[in-house]
Amino acid sequence: MKMKSFIYLVILVVFSSASYSQKVKLITIDQLQERIKNGKDSTYVVNFWATWCAPCVKELPHFERLNAEHKSEKLAVLLISVDFKSKLNTAVIPFVRRKMMLSQVFLLNESDPQEYINRIEPTWSGSIPATIFIKGDKRKFVENEFTYEQLLTEYKNYKQ
Repeated sequence: MKMKSFIYLVILVVFSSASYSQKVKLITIDQLQERIKNGKDSTYVVNFWATWCAPCVKELPHFERLNAEHKSEKLAVLLISVDFKSKLNTAVIPFVRRKMMLSQVFLLNESDPQEYINRIEPTWSGSIPATIFIKGDKRKFVENEFTYEQLLTEYKNYKQ
């Protein structure tokens, strides 16, 4: 009986790890813009972060909480890692697994930071964390770290 339980446990661990490893997808700016354009009735909270950015790592649980507490609303929390593409398997996926992140996580698949920075927000200096709140034609770009209360306030302003 113990052997059977052990095998079930191993299978559970393997499949749960696999599901986390599949959560991080590559995304280009064009794909991101298309995704947002197709969801006009949703409120998008798009956060740009990196595994090496301490303020980013500190605020990620706030985005996870916002996503969990408002999942019944038309909210899409998109967490876009700006780590190098070469770090997908060695840094980003292990980070997502370790933190057991449930929001949609992507790795930005762009080679020229200055080009994608300007396409995302012309006033963006390129520093992270950075977040965009989007609802229809309404858009607000914020280039700093959020507390949960600040994040919730911004979200409530944009979901209306």
